Amino acid sequence: MYKRCTAFANVLMLLPLLWALLLVAVPLAQAEETPEKTVRIAYVEFPPITYRDENGEPAGLFIDITRKVALEAGFTPDFLYLPVSRAYLYLSNGQIDAWPGVSNIPALEGEVLESWASPMPVQLSAWYLEGKQPLAHFSQLQDTRVIVIGGYTYGGLLYWLNDQAGITVTEAPNHRAALEMLKRNRGDYLLDYSEPVREILLKPDDDLLRESRVRSRNLAWLFSLASPRAALIRDAFDDAYIRLADRGEVPPVRVLNRGFVVPGFPEKYR
Repeated sequence: MYKRCTAFANVLMLLPLLWALLLVAVPLAQAEETPEKTVRIAYVEFPPITYRDENGEPAGLFIDITRKVALEAGFTPDFLYLPVSRAYLYLSNGQIDAWPGVSNIPALEGEVLESWASPMPVQLSAWYLEGKQPLAHFSQLQDTRVIVIGGYTYGGLLYWLNDQAGITVTEAPNHRAALEMLKRNRGDYLLDYSEPVREILLKPDDDLLRESRVRSRNLAWLFSLASPRAALIRDAFDDAYIRLADRGEVPPVRVLNRGFVVPGFPEKYR
């Protein structure tokens, strides 16, 4: 009888421990059944849209929207700063889940799913000095010197430019250096996006610069098809964006169109 009472008492003493173990085990089992909620997101140097700030943290208009959308969709964003070419590679091989970039990139055809939602457009421009001809037709680039930004492919347009015998392409390391090269007559036109250039037009002689529209493009989230979650994450982001737009927390849902394209622009890269 004494042995039975002792054994019963031992069981009673073990019950709190068993209960604690059960409380730990249940969430662990549920976690194993729940899909991974971290989304690995690349971003590139494209101020004020996306960039790395002075503290080494992701920043920019599209980064802020991406954070809101990811959290609303139930994901935790994990941002990774990359050169543009590396972002393309990581999307292709699945090392990242997504990239807040531009839509319709020929090099990524068949490699990504694009979001239906697009928070804003971006504009590619031809910058030139006062007194020179605006770029009214893309054929005007023949027999000229064109400055481009290192690491940018311009949606593949860079390859076309390099293949043209009558166009001399010069690479600048960043937007500011490109503007200074243009002002020093080291190029006739600078191909660069309007948003990052306008962000740095601060010097007195920057008022000599003029701008011609080349083409407009849509910002979008690009999801790696190398990930089995691509469609799931894309749909979750789109749905989350619509909810946030309805609440006025992100720009309104846009009706997408082809946008502006300067006459003569290479058809393959439109």
